[in-house]
Amino acid sequence: MTGVDRRTFLVGAAVAGAASTGTARAATALFEHGVASGDPLADGVLLWTRVVTSEPIRWEIARDEDFRRVVKRGTTRTGPARDHTVKVEVHGLHSNTRYWYRFRVGDVVSPVGRTKTAGCDSELNFGVVSCANWSMGHFAGYGFLAQQDIDAVIHLGDYVYEGVYAVTPQLRPTDPPHECVTLNDYRRRHAQYKTDRHVQAIHQAHPMIATWDDHESADNSSSTGSPLHDPATEGPWGVRMAAATQAYFEWMPIREGKLDRSFHFGELASLTMLDLRSYRTDTTILGAAQRNWLINRLTTDNARWQLVGNSVMISPFRIPPAPGFPSSNPDQWDGFPADRELVLRALGDRRNTVFLTGDIHSSWACEVPFEGRSVATEYITTSLTSDNFDELLKVPPRTGSVLLEAQIQLLNPHAKFVELDSHGVSTVKITEDEVRYDWYYTADRKDPNSAVARAHSFRTRHNTAQTERVLS
Repeated sequence: MTGVDRRTFLVGAAVAGAASTGTARAATALFEHGVASGDPLADGVLLWTRVVTSEPIRWEIARDEDFRRVVKRGTTRTGPARDHTVKVEVHGLHSNTRYWYRFRVGDVVSPVGRTKTAGCDSELNFGVVSCANWSMGHFAGYGFLAQQDIDAVIHLGDYVYEGVYAVTPQLRPTDPPHECVTLNDYRRRHAQYKTDRHVQAIHQAHPMIATWDDHESADNSSSTGSPLHDPATEGPWGVRMAAATQAYFEWMPIREGKLDRSFHFGELASLTMLDLRSYRTDTTILGAAQRNWLINRLTTDNARWQLVGNSVMISPFRIPPAPGFPSSNPDQWDGFPADRELVLRALGDRRNTVFLTGDIHSSWACEVPFEGRSVATEYITTSLTSDNFDELLKVPPRTGSVLLEAQIQLLNPHAKFVELDSHGVSTVKITEDEVRYDWYYTADRKDPNSAVARAHSFRTRHNTAQTERVLS
């Protein structure tokens, strides 16, 4: 994947129309959480910012970054009921087209964001990210993706972490300094993440298509609770889950209402985003309505490729035996075999489904098995900063984990690639013939200016449901 001149864009358009340092400072202060866009459609996109004001907020979207060709504009308002966040749904745009957007309050202009509507020519390119723990590292991988020529960023969950995780010393203290439980707690945590320069850069450069995992609410959460939530001291789970949900929808550039939704990129690909927390119970990971909707999508969609944004691993994962450890992880699809069987059976002989997964802080390429054959492929992006296996084992990278990787592949022959240590981001390129998946690793998660480099590449050829390593 080739880069473009993102540095010029991100620096030169940091404050549109800023005629002086004073104007730039005013924009930075008023729009301190940046701008973002998301949920691209063929004819529109959602715009986001946050601004504390009682004045009307003007917005405009243009075909050029100098705003000589403004195509849509309007006004809106915000307030404390939605934590002063702003969302604007823009329609009537051209498909597969770049646009630039900005907000204005009085004479103060926001940073300029760039976005793109859904569609495709001969290929699609996405960034894929997951598991960004503020206290454990800097988000240099986001900054890297901000400079890439991609159509959108797919975020697979754990955009924020609700807790104060002390597996390693906190590199950056969290706000609030305690576990998030109340609506104000979750709002403060989201607000803190949105002040990070790499977070602002990736949102300013590309639209995001996001779903959540557990840490946007609580560890291993479901509709019924979390093993780390204590009703006796933290109140009813339903109140906490509602607070986490409200803050997430306020602070993320996504349409209100639900996280299970679909996107279409011409005839080349569709993207189905799953919500594997809101409907989860002890017996179902999807819930009946979402399961039926997903199966209908998989069996009726006519796109050449079906991509599924999937927050936790769907491939079976037998864990190498160790004292005190279970043989499988019930928080993944392994804990819900009935749902998985129904979904995989529905794939039939299509073999054009690719699951894009996060959650487990490691890199995987899997051929998803069902009744003795591979029915799909699954690519798993590693954590952006959250502790990986070497850190959990307290050993140097590429030492103790290497043996564990070999044991995993021996027990799980459908796992064609496993790497347990590195942090970073991924990209996925979709053409008619193949889906190519690349892992990019950061040299040092504790360095905000860390180098990021491509480390591994795999691909799935159309109608094969198999993975193969790409060496160039």
